[in-house]
Amino acid sequence: MNKAVKSTLAIAASAAMVAGVVVTPSLVSAWGDNGGGRPSYTIDQINQGVLGNKIVFNSISNSVIGSEKNFVGARENTGVNAGAANVWNGNDITVKDGQEYLIRLYVHNNNPNGVNAISRNTRVAFSLPTTSAKQVQVNGFIYSDNATPSEYWDYVNFNSDQAFHLEYVYGSALLENNGIGANGGIKLGDEIVTKAASERGVQIGYDKLDGNVPGCYTYANYVTIRVKAVFDTDYRIEQKVRLAGTTEWKTSVDAKVGDKVEFQVQYKNTSNDAITHRDVTIKDILPKNMQYVKGTTKLFNSNHPNGMNILSDTITDYGINIGHYDKGANAYVRFTAEVVDKSLQCGSNTLVNWIQGSVGKKTIQDYATVVLNKVCENPGNNKPNELPNTGPEAVAGGAIAAGSIVTAAGYFIASRRNLR
Repeated sequence: MNKAVKSTLAIAASAAMVAGVVVTPSLVSAWGDNGGGRPSYTIDQINQGVLGNKIVFNSISNSVIGSEKNFVGARENTGVNAGAANVWNGNDITVKDGQEYLIRLYVHNNNPNGVNAISRNTRVAFSLPTTSAKQVQVNGFIYSDNATPSEYWDYVNFNSDQAFHLEYVYGSALLENNGIGANGGIKLGDEIVTKAASERGVQIGYDKLDGNVPGCYTYANYVTIRVKAVFDTDYRIEQKVRLAGTTEWKTSVDAKVGDKVEFQVQYKNTSNDAITHRDVTIKDILPKNMQYVKGTTKLFNSNHPNGMNILSDTITDYGINIGHYDKGANAYVRFTAEVVDKSLQCGSNTLVNWIQGSVGKKTIQDYATVVLNKVCENPGNNKPNELPNTGPEAVAGGAIAAGSIVTAAGYFIASRRNLR
């Protein structure tokens, strides 16, 4: 993608007021799209029928509204929603360590013909980098099967004078509009960030999440996610998954209902100084349609290279305390979960499992996914995905570091601190 030159237009979006719920804050500066050559239209041109039957998104620009191409913005999540007075930074925002931010994506089908100009299979996604840097760019995407063009994107930059990364707050994706999202919004799946942009994130819609978005301001949609800025810490957390009975650890596996999968999280003390991390705590947040298998949690470290059973089954509740670790030391925690069908949809389902690791007051997280296909009556020719081929296993997914482990009383006593 080629970045478009960013404008300095401010978008008040006063023309896009949503009846009954105020979700049309002002957006300050910046826009981009796929290639930079997409035309802009004035409201007068739109009302005079310049689009005909053509469907386009976020292409209106004039002196009152500014440019709708500037449709991704961010602001601090202060807990206060000022409605239309919210100011969204569309170019750059400077982050604070531990501060939570809202990222908003505005979706407006510009064709004024309402239900006679419906965008089909409308989807949205955020590309959220997992790497650390002094500037982290978050891209927002809009997709539509019958719009011209079929893909739209914009971005906002998060900046700091030291390296940091952004942690997605699981379960935070929200859709607001005058229809299905009129009363406090409706939650969207975490696939909005865990599926690559090429997989088109999640489907949205006006009356239901069916991908249908009619034209005109009345049917505009507002999608938000929450992220937390985490300055580079002196430890890291990494999660992998595999099907029970296989040997290769992956970030994602295919499965079916009834299969058991094993999750593994690695913690490592990467501090530059000789800092001992005390009371390292690991917590897992299992998604719906996955069930923890009791008695399966094991700890691997240099004291227990073959694994040690943890008697407590609280890893998916309030977490487990795995002890104290000196510089360079690491540990692996494994447990098993079963795929169940409590609320699976027909077709493809992506189950996102989040792991959180806490040292002191800081918490960082990682995720792995389990993908399965539910075949319903008359679904067409859908077939369950094949299981992946597996390769040789590394010990606990990697060598246990030689750094010393400082044990303590209450080594496996679960931490009652809420890690979210």
